[in-house]
Amino acid sequence: MSQHYQAPAPRRRQQLFRPDEPLHGCGLITSLDSLRSHLQTAIEIEHSTIPTYLTTLYTINPITNAFAYQTIQSVVMEEMLHMTLAANIMNAIGGHPAVNTNDFIPEYPTYLPHSDDAFLVPLQKFCKDTVDVFLKIEKPAHKFVPPEFNNYKTIGQFYKAVKYGLRYWDHVTPGGIFTGDKSLQVTCEQYYGGGGKLTAVYSLSDAVLAINEIVGQGEGMDGTIEDPDQVFFGEDVEYAHYYKFNEIRHERRYRPEDTANCPPTGRRVHVDWDAAINMHPNPKMKDYPVGSPLYNKTLDFNQSYMRLLTCIHDAFNGQPDLLMKAVPLMYDLKYKALDLLNLPLGNGEMAGPSFEYVAI
Repeated sequence: MSQHYQAPAPRRRQQLFRPDEPLHGCGLITSLDSLRSHLQTAIEIEHSTIPTYLTTLYTINPITNAFAYQTIQSVVMEEMLHMTLAANIMNAIGGHPAVNTNDFIPEYPTYLPHSDDAFLVPLQKFCKDTVDVFLKIEKPAHKFVPPEFNNYKTIGQFYKAVKYGLRYWDHVTPGGIFTGDKSLQVTCEQYYGGGGKLTAVYSLSDAVLAINEIVGQGEGMDGTIEDPDQVFFGEDVEYAHYYKFNEIRHERRYRPEDTANCPPTGRRVHVDWDAAINMHPNPKMKDYPVGSPLYNKTLDFNQSYMRLLTCIHDAFNGQPDLLMKAVPLMYDLKYKALDLLNLPLGNGEMAGPSFEYVAI
């Protein structure tokens, strides 16, 4: 073989992208800076679901409503994983995740960031209407839906655009785009555990694997009801978020042979829709007189929330070992939320956590 022989470029890359391919259409992200910006949006999307899931979880009795409680709790853990995966991708291409700023924290009820604003995401008690919103959040994208990073209908459609952007810009950038500081990656050893497979991102294939984990856990794999974890770990069948919530809504488990287009047909499960704490929806600090017990307790909750986000922010920006310290902060947040949920408002409703930005 001649020493001047040069191997051809991989065929798949040649088929995906042409040198003269225009930077428009098909949901293409048109610059590397824009790609980093949309990965920040991905972190914001994942975060925006966590307060709504946590609030609902806090209103459920874990003993009398064990199935709903355990289901929502498992989804919360996976959303935290998704947020970390999105941050790993962003760091891998030279971005800087920001998770403790005023702009990062939505005011509930809120639309999903950069979505088509088809529905609002609230902070409210466990009930059928709340689970219906959860189903809208996790709604699977049609297999052939085009990528879209603004005005997307499903989160999967958004991630399809991000994946396309990663592939394109890695292809056209000399030396590729995965040149970020490797020490910024959160690895399995630094993650607080649970919720699926944490992928450190050093290459395009790592990034694609991370996005597939996010979308698969939320919507299912290739039009199925399963999430990808059983493939990685050889575990029993685990269902994607949409189908987990659908089990609560229908009060029935899926069977492995059930399909994505039909409701679950397995055994019935107990769901007590009337057993939740009657929390006033979407509470705000401004609802209470400054200095009142309700105001002070809500402020205290939000200060704990900000300490948690600051810990996560620092973990994503050079101190990944700090992520383990988020665990006690999460328990502190839970206890302060439950304290609020035991405070009556005088109209048959109870107070609750507001997840608002405050300076600390």
